[in-house]
Amino acid sequence: MDAAQAVETVFRIESARIIAGVTRIVRDVGIAEEIAQDALVTALEQWPQSGVPDRPGAWLMATAKHRAIDLVRRKETYARKLAEVGRTLEDAPPPPDPAEADDIDDDLLRLVFTACHPVLATDARIALTLRLVGGLTTQEIARAFLASESTVAQRIVRAKRTLAKAAVPFEVPYGADREARLSSVLDVIYLVFNEGYSATAGDDLVRPALCEDALRLARVLAALMPEEGEVHGLAALLEFQASRIATRTGPDGAPVLLADQNRARWNRLLIARGARAMSRAGSGPYSLQAAIAGCHAAAVRYEDTDWARIATLYGRLVQLTPSPVVELNRAVAVSMAEGPAAALPLVDALTAEPALHAYHLLPSVRGDLLERLGRPREARAEFERAAALTRNAQERTLLLRRAARL
Repeated sequence: MDAAQAVETVFRIESARIIAGVTRIVRDVGIAEEIAQDALVTALEQWPQSGVPDRPGAWLMATAKHRAIDLVRRKETYARKLAEVGRTLEDAPPPPDPAEADDIDDDLLRLVFTACHPVLATDARIALTLRLVGGLTTQEIARAFLASESTVAQRIVRAKRTLAKAAVPFEVPYGADREARLSSVLDVIYLVFNEGYSATAGDDLVRPALCEDALRLARVLAALMPEEGEVHGLAALLEFQASRIATRTGPDGAPVLLADQNRARWNRLLIARGARAMSRAGSGPYSLQAAIAGCHAAAVRYEDTDWARIATLYGRLVQLTPSPVVELNRAVAVSMAEGPAAALPLVDALTAEPALHAYHLLPSVRGDLLERLGRPREARAEFERAAALTRNAQERTLLLRRAARL
């Protein structure tokens, strides 16, 4: 890996922490993101000549913080700002867990709650946080939203301006204010994990660093809000999903389907953590998804999966949060519980959904059903269409292989 690739890789992993650390100094997420980008440019200029530092993430953080401090010094309120940020200027990292039951010292979580302030519309909150915390590109966020890139870009720009104009404090709120932001915070943590679990674009199917960040935030939030069942539901869901990450790809990075994964390699510690969190979960959408993931985790073999229960849980989830993507997942469960003939009409009905027009998993699922029904020519066309829609190289390769096999 050359220096330029190293810079881009490290920045992708560390950008959220850098932005969060700098935001604590400058108190403006827009300016913090610009300073983080400046640090990236500096690394691109210097590392090819000086070599990649032993601790590249720390190097980028230090460079960004120095620029932030210089910016503060240039302002008339320098003395007041220094007193306000205090220990932020120290190099010591923040403690990973809450210091007290109702307090927290974690810049990443502060950044999430700040970006999820009620002054922003819900879509803007999620888009901004995916950009800042998840490090996702506008293109990737647009795909997650099933929206156009220009729409998402405008949301992000307006959101940063709105936060700056409202002088939103960089903090984890308390009481009713915290409750008001919780739903958006949960959505963001879930979407960040999901992008790491199944990347929408790029050469890698899985981006473990995003999963780790999201899982850590979910655990911290569960400790912060022990009485919130849906917080524990989200934590349980991510624990169960994370337990399978190591088996989702082969040695060459190619996707491994759920039916073919080596379940002996599933992380039993994470499954146990998921079960503990599930015992405190509620009855909301994340808790239902956790129950579904728990069914998979409980099956020693793929053949032992309780697909009838999973289909029932998806039915409850559809009633709670109607969504064509959830309907598609329910159709998959129905196909496993009752056969492909029962599921194909459900999938065919979704082909008219505008939100799924460019969603590659729709033709992928339809191709699988057609293959199982003995209609190889139609199945091949669906797999080829799915391959043309996906922006992930590993998924595309898998889909084309399935098409070629037919």
